[in-house]
Amino acid sequence: MCSLFGFLDYQGLIPHRIIRKMTQSLANAAEERGTDAAGISYVKDAEVVVYKRPKPAHKLHFNPPDGVRAVMGHTRLSTQGSEKHNINNHPFLGHAGIDFAFAHNGCLYNDKSLRKEKQLPATNIETDSYIAVQLIESQNKLDFDSLRYMAETVQGSFTFSLLDEDNSLYFVKGNNPLTLLHFKSLGLFVYASTDTIMRAAMKRIGLNIFAYEQIDIDEGDILKIDKNGNITRSQFQPAPKYSHFSSGKWWYGDDCYYGEHEEMLFLYCRCFGVDTADVELLLEYGYTPSEIEEMLTDHSLLRETLREVKLMIGEDICEEYCGCFY
Repeated sequence: MCSLFGFLDYQGLIPHRIIRKMTQSLANAAEERGTDAAGISYVKDAEVVVYKRPKPAHKLHFNPPDGVRAVMGHTRLSTQGSEKHNINNHPFLGHAGIDFAFAHNGCLYNDKSLRKEKQLPATNIETDSYIAVQLIESQNKLDFDSLRYMAETVQGSFTFSLLDEDNSLYFVKGNNPLTLLHFKSLGLFVYASTDTIMRAAMKRIGLNIFAYEQIDIDEGDILKIDKNGNITRSQFQPAPKYSHFSSGKWWYGDDCYYGEHEEMLFLYCRCFGVDTADVELLLEYGYTPSEIEEMLTDHSLLRETLREVKLMIGEDICEEYCGCFY
């Protein structure tokens, strides 16, 4: 679980001190979805700049320089790739005929197989998200076609954000949340992963007193906002939604009984080295998705909970099972 956040000041009306406050306020609010690392990117003198550190956002001073019109940010809850190695943190730099920065909220689980299958370059970056950058770069262009190719090739949960050297923002909306607001009177777009983050940041900044329009963006949408505030759209084909896991296969149909949050757990758990059958067992035994999500980041808690559940239903726990998470 991570968070995306940022904005585009397409009319250049926002004072620099407010730009700085808006960046820090969004980052701090976004901490509720990740405190392992935080970072931002922006364009200065036609160059895409990335600043990121393995620290929570409130311990960093985000200070985009005067003249910056757009900021793209990320707060991270680490899954694959230690945050202590800063190259594993978001945003990532990429080049596909144009320089861009890239951030991801979600978890991809076919990154290693794709790198072999597509014969993509080896990299020291361990984060699963980086495969998306490499897929875009393999198309030698940053446009709707390359983003569609990337979105339909990766497997997992995602919403992606990108900022290119022309100060255009892109969003690729998968099954992870995104809130995008337009303050027309200010010439300003602001986005965050959730409504809660957005509301908290708006209150800190003082944006809550201004009228705004919420921009619709649904799963399967690709949206571009150029430096002048013009919106263009395209689409990709989302992967099928699955509702049940049994004997190593997923089923989907009218008899679905798992909701969106449960489905996300089935996707996320692989990134934590946890078997989907264990997640299903906990769900069926009555644990909530939020409780299980917390366990995914604490293997000792997960092991103990599974042991208790197994004992309660009369199943033996062996040492081999206890070590299956490593």
